[in-house]
Amino acid sequence: METVLLLVHLIVAVCLIGIVLLQRSEGGGLGMGGGGGAVTGRAAATAMTKLTWLFGTVFLVNSVILTVLSAQNATGSSVIDLLPDDGAVEAPVVPSGESLLPPTPGDAPLTPPRSE
Repeated sequence: METVLLLVHLIVAVCLIGIVLLQRSEGGGLGMGGGGGAVTGRAAATAMTKLTWLFGTVFLVNSVILTVLSAQNATGSSVIDLLPDDGAVEAPVVPSGESLLPPTPGDAPLTPPRSE
């Protein structure tokens, strides 16, 4: 079920991106331009706008359903449960404090003088 919803979600997302990119620009983005845009009393309910609303609504509802399903499937499980039970997991080796310090100038390799 979750795989089918993820596939539907992907298809709806691609369709939503495509339908938004196909719409014509009205020049009113972020208040720039002089097209009037949302200030005018005209309600532009074209087929593209209706499809945008439809895809957006399906995307939102599908997102909520996927979130609920994911939360239900995640209860009581942990990544620790995936570890083998045979005790083969060892703790990592912690380096000594001296190996974490930067090298001193005396530790630099000796280089022969340049001959020019």
